[in-house]
Amino acid sequence: MGRIFKERTSVDKALRLFLESISPLRHTEEVPLEACAGRVLAEAVVSGRDVPHYRRAAMDGYAVRASDTPGASPANPVLLQLSDSIEEGTSMWVHTGAALPEGADAVVMVEDTVTAGDLVEIRAQVYPGRNVGQIGEDIKREDLVFEEGHLLRPCDAAVLASLGLNKVKVFRKPVVAIIPTGDELVSRETAREVPPPGMVLETNGLMTALYVDRWGGIPRFTGIVPDRPESIKEAVEANLDADMILLSGGTSVGKRDHSPEVVASLGKLLVHGVGLSPGKPAALGAIGKTPVVCLPGYPVAGLVALYFFVHPGIRKLGSIPEVPEIVLRKRLVAKISSKIGYVNFIRVVFEGDRVRPLMGAGAGVLSSVAKADGYVLVPENVEGYEEGQEVDVFLIE
Repeated sequence: MGRIFKERTSVDKALRLFLESISPLRHTEEVPLEACAGRVLAEAVVSGRDVPHYRRAAMDGYAVRASDTPGASPANPVLLQLSDSIEEGTSMWVHTGAALPEGADAVVMVEDTVTAGDLVEIRAQVYPGRNVGQIGEDIKREDLVFEEGHLLRPCDAAVLASLGLNKVKVFRKPVVAIIPTGDELVSRETAREVPPPGMVLETNGLMTALYVDRWGGIPRFTGIVPDRPESIKEAVEANLDADMILLSGGTSVGKRDHSPEVVASLGKLLVHGVGLSPGKPAALGAIGKTPVVCLPGYPVAGLVALYFFVHPGIRKLGSIPEVPEIVLRKRLVAKISSKIGYVNFIRVVFEGDRVRPLMGAGAGVLSSVAKADGYVLVPENVEGYEEGQEVDVFLIE
């Protein structure tokens, strides 16, 4: 690669090229229901039983034969005998969820009754099935409960448990190797004091690993690699067993930026230079079947590249269905300026029912993301937004 960006690829095209290079993983594993939330089903779940498997009371009250209650009302109650069995003229107390006694076909809510010794005044007429949960009312035997590819939630785990399952087959999580590069980086584990001028604590790897975990991958964090092509190459080759490789830093066109050319030497460099601000130096490639993302070293630029490329990449690798983002419509307190030809990632803070752009927050100022409530994306063909204009606001994850 030369020392200038020879071309700048649009975000949409860059993402398309990158995703086309990724094949979903099809390896599966069984996990206990206690650990299934956030995992993706690798096979359809068909019920092997009825839920519930018995007729049950849906209310606290008295089990009765509906035919014993015609015309019952507060002004004209029907008297039934309390009993341990149900037959003509008798009733039996039942709790919510209890099995309905043999012979009963309805439940009268306790609110519609008055007890007097061993008699019960029934003050409401009921019909067969009233306040009764029928067999299979929730799920019937051989019902398709969940399809393959379903993203499991805690409530889904409860449904699976009600079917008598203890484990479920899911797709394996993608392993994502995270390789921080840079002679200026100092490990947080070994740092004993404030680094000297020109040296910085390595924090991009921490942020990247946490996002990988949040998005459904397994982060594998390596040690810091110096700005030498041979060292970066060795680190990449040592991690080609991972499902995705992320190189952090060394993506621009300076004398110490070697990551894209290393990827090109080992595989195919799909994109170097994206119409994204911040995030222009991002590079995308593939080494064999392993997708590679070169993340800019500036923290916010690296974060934006994570959002735009790593997240969709993990989603495709893990067959993770896309969950619609929460998007808020808000009016701007102040004008947003942007670069034509780039998708601009503008951090904003809430002010009541409006939003204000964070000004003076460059790609190296990571705290600007922590201070932001959300972000606005200005399309590449739009030159900013005016004060008072309504915009879509995406929440910072």
